[in-house]
Amino acid sequence: MTVPVATHPACLDHDAGPGHPERAARLRAVLRALADEPAAAIREAAAAGRAALEAVHPAAYLDEVEALARSGGGVLDPDTSVVPASWPAVLGAAGAALAAVDGALAGGSAFAAVRPPGHHALADRAMGFCVVNNVVVAARHAQRAGAARVLVVDWDVHHGNGTQALVERDGSIRFVSLHQWPWYPGTGAAGERGVGNVFNVPRPPGLPPERYVADLWEAVVAATAGWRPDFVLLSAGYDSMQGDPLGGFTLEPGHYAEWVERLRAHLPGVPVAGVLEGGYEPGRLAEGVRATVRALAG
Repeated sequence: MTVPVATHPACLDHDAGPGHPERAARLRAVLRALADEPAAAIREAAAAGRAALEAVHPAAYLDEVEALARSGGGVLDPDTSVVPASWPAVLGAAGAALAAVDGALAGGSAFAAVRPPGHHALADRAMGFCVVNNVVVAARHAQRAGAARVLVVDWDVHHGNGTQALVERDGSIRFVSLHQWPWYPGTGAAGERGVGNVFNVPRPPGLPPERYVADLWEAVVAATAGWRPDFVLLSAGYDSMQGDPLGGFTLEPGHYAEWVERLRAHLPGVPVAGVLEGGYEPGRLAEGVRATVRALAG
């Protein structure tokens, strides 16, 4: 099986600033690694339209970001800036996430290789390198396509606070997050449960990787007990890998593949799409994405 990998060329043009860890080299490394990967079929996605974004973000916020980018760029939050090329990149990243949903609905699995990432973005606020919450935009798209129940599994080393805030009052989406604690952005305590649809797994750095694998899987099993999703989205961040400069977890590429394989066995027939989040050592990031795509290919 070949996995469609959706991307958009504008994603390479976003510039977060000199020396910023969220740089185009990340995505270039991923695309190079997948270009000769038999399990991957790289496809250019259409940019997202405003309607898909406005299903998650207020129009006034999107207008503000677009206007700032078009006027020459500026700072949205201490970690998040835009330049004129950033708005097309935001639309391209969201469009690739939508295309990944469509690809998984059609063929069982897909992946979106994108930047900027999205899981810190709140409804009306950019945060932590993120402008638009790509995975929630994707979840709403899946629901419009008939997948009423969506499970989001976030293995980025940072808590997906934006994703949680956007879904924690909506029982049709369940959110599972393994993340370093205490660490940026300071959210994601185990006691944060939403309407019973939030399953946070805060863990300290430096544990054996098998512990992280087991603990996230335990939360996935709990989230799906008596509740079978119609679609699974992976907030696929690889800053949880050993050696990433922005995290202290110890995972290796094979551990992401193991999670994907377990998900496919646990939820047979349920489409799975990954959406790229963090991962700030380009070579390691590429290894993690390749392992994930191979596992998605079965």
